[in-house]
Amino acid sequence: MNNDEIRRNMALFPIGIVMKLTDLTARQIRYYEQHELVKPARTGGNQRLYSFIDVERLLEIKNLIEKGVNIAGIKQVLSPITQNSEEATVITVETEQKRKELSDSQLHKMLKQQLFTGNKRPNQVSLIQGELSRFFH
Repeated sequence: MNNDEIRRNMALFPIGIVMKLTDLTARQIRYYEQHELVKPARTGGNQRLYSFIDVERLLEIKNLIEKGVNIAGIKQVLSPITQNSEEATVITVETEQKRKELSDSQLHKMLKQQLFTGNKRPNQVSLIQGELSRFFH
């Protein structure tokens, strides 16, 4: 499976991988979810699964917090994600099958690659590239 087959809102990443890549705690991530800044999908067993979009938003939130922006300000910058948003994370039989085919290390590598080279226009530097660079030397 290559990255082209994976949509950016596909539920793929368990919270453990997201925590490692964002350097956020599970509690912080759940807090941002309560404020509808991210909307992970839930498996039948109620496990949260995050998409590329969720991870990018979490890194944007982290960046804003570090700049001193409070949660109200962040909500003005990043509109809430509802279940019907295009950015809402989706979980389907197909996405669950693809996720089960991948090991955590493959998911981690894929997420890292997407965040570094993702859907950017030429000459546009991602806000999060510098943020992530310290994790991958």
